[in-house]
Amino acid sequence: MALFPGIRKFFHQRFNEELRFFKGWMDNTKAVGAILPTSSITARSMASVINPGSGLPVLELGPGTGVITRAILQRGVKPESLYSIEYSDDFVDHLRAEFPQVHVLHGDAFDLDTVLGDDRGLKFDAVISAVPLLNFPMARRVALIEDLLKRMPAGRPVVQITYGPISPVRTGDGNFSVKHHDFVLRNAPPANLWIYRRGD
Repeated sequence: MALFPGIRKFFHQRFNEELRFFKGWMDNTKAVGAILPTSSITARSMASVINPGSGLPVLELGPGTGVITRAILQRGVKPESLYSIEYSDDFVDHLRAEFPQVHVLHGDAFDLDTVLGDDRGLKFDAVISAVPLLNFPMARRVALIEDLLKRMPAGRPVVQITYGPISPVRTGDGNFSVKHHDFVLRNAPPANLWIYRRGD
């Protein structure tokens, strides 16, 4: 019986996250790539590419309700070393309340210099992206990946979630390598994770 309140709290939190995410999807279907938030299994797989010992901050794009944010912090990244960029007003308010020490920035992932402001010159250990790239033209997808890789040491990864069977940015579309990282069936919908690198 002692476990019951904990279980009830877990399901209550999960329901609230899904409700908040669905509302965000309804408000802006182009900026939110799925109807339900990323599963914790997928989030952990995405965060696994981070090297917490690098001493460099981590950049997260499209944190949504914070499932991936939580996995990044559990990976060992200090909250003050995480920069999370979110487009949705509602998600930003939620994230700032949930993760007060994380740099939650409101803005467009395709305009990072503006969003990062004085921190635009930072180098990041890794980029964890849930931007729905398939909603954008190929030229914008390539430009985003190229921009992200310029903000990282050679060989460090950009990991991207997608719900299609192939990488949203193909080998040869830009000056970087493309590698399949994981397929997660226990995600709604099932997710593919892709890694982009330069100079590896």
